[in-house]
Amino acid sequence: MCIRSAVESRKIAVSRISKDDRRLQLQREAEGDHLYANRIRVYPKTVHGAVRRTKWIILILCLTIYYLLPWLRWHRGPGQPTQAVLLDIWNERFYFFSLELWPQDIWLLAGALIMAAVALFLVTSLFGRLWCGYTCPQTVWTDLFMWVERWVEGDRNERMQRDAEPLNSDTIWKKFLKHSIWLAIAFWTGGAWIMYYVDAPTVTIEFWTGQASNQVYFFTGLFTVTTYALAGWAREQVCTYMCPWPRFQSAMLDDQSFTVTYQGWRGEPRARGKRVEGAPPAGDCIDCGACVTACPTGIDIRDGIQMECINCGLCIDACNHVMERTHRDKWLITWDTLARQAAKQQGRHDAIKIFRPRTIVYLSVLLVAMTGLTVALVTRSTLGLSVQRDRAPVFVPLADGSLRNGYTMKIANKTQLRAAFDLSIDGLPGAMLAVAEGDPKPEPVLRMLSASDEVDTFRVLVTARPTALADGSQPVDFVLRDTATGTRTVYHSTFMGPSGYASGSP
Repeated sequence: MCIRSAVESRKIAVSRISKDDRRLQLQREAEGDHLYANRIRVYPKTVHGAVRRTKWIILILCLTIYYLLPWLRWHRGPGQPTQAVLLDIWNERFYFFSLELWPQDIWLLAGALIMAAVALFLVTSLFGRLWCGYTCPQTVWTDLFMWVERWVEGDRNERMQRDAEPLNSDTIWKKFLKHSIWLAIAFWTGGAWIMYYVDAPTVTIEFWTGQASNQVYFFTGLFTVTTYALAGWAREQVCTYMCPWPRFQSAMLDDQSFTVTYQGWRGEPRARGKRVEGAPPAGDCIDCGACVTACPTGIDIRDGIQMECINCGLCIDACNHVMERTHRDKWLITWDTLARQAAKQQGRHDAIKIFRPRTIVYLSVLLVAMTGLTVALVTRSTLGLSVQRDRAPVFVPLADGSLRNGYTMKIANKTQLRAAFDLSIDGLPGAMLAVAEGDPKPEPVLRMLSASDEVDTFRVLVTARPTALADGSQPVDFVLRDTATGTRTVYHSTFMGPSGYASGSP
């Protein structure tokens, strides 16, 4: 099975709806043999049915979560942000309810993205482009913009007629109203996006009082323009030409993938009008073109699976309505697999095969990724230590024959409490440690205090008499222990000195 190319799928057979439909058909056929062609604007017709209701429910749910989530509060303790989901780039923190991620935890985010990608592969192999048809942001906002367009300018035929006629006051007024509403939606979309990076109530007040930063105004404007352009103007062009996913999906689909399918064995041969006795045999499809006019990307699902199809299923509602009016069984266009369709054509009813090699591989990888990510989150340390050895001077020989190295220590206390830590060094017997500031007293174990939810920096001097320095260096381990919880972390480093140095040498 292969996915038809974009050039082939532009050859759409639309019949009978109106003279404008026929004109569009001839124009598309004329441009079908060219690699590059001007855009043929798509005028989707309003449909009603189970699929359309499902899409409305998912659309409202997605938009509600997007717009309201930044306003959800979450108590984390004194001095902590109260926004439930906050990507605080300025303070280098990512808050997701009770989970707080530091820059050192960026690999967890990478793991989550990989897990989401594998989950998308699995869903696509099972149900086709379910993501594209229902939850992709481009689909959600385009659906919302098209609803505004139909509310202001009318349904398909009225919009086509209005665009074909010369401009008049009514057209100008309705176009102005439509684009004004589009810009308002785009503006609130861009503003809501900013609220995921700064506190929502605070940035809202600052924005409208002129006290917000230049970055806030810039990115709000940027996301306003992109939302308006992509959802209002580009629409299906984003799915067809800008998004890489349609080109990836062909590698994940097979004859067992559950996709929107035209039941050709039942609908062919197509014939218009009533079925009368004695007429040539005809299928259930009356070739009305309702499925084409309902498609948001302007394709004919009867031509088979195509790259432009987002698997939204609106053609199913359109066809079901026609089947009801012609007193035929509904679901001429349905969700099914190509394998089951081939079996039905032969009079058999095969079962859906959920578990097959590709889905087993995707599911296994997903389970491993989920398990690994969960274990990493549960076991991740609340204590971090990084050590950087001084490079100038590399070491300092002292009068008593010992050597001294300087190190810059960074202690990350990821808890909400102040903590006391004991710092010691392994692999260097008799080593003494001291904080460089002031006139410290060297000690074998150094007590260090750290503020809550902070990274504290210390410069530590290590004095020792190594027994021998092979090639001028000796591996050592810095050990940091939380005195309250006993949590330990170790950082591997080196102690430097002159090559061939031995303890007691002057």
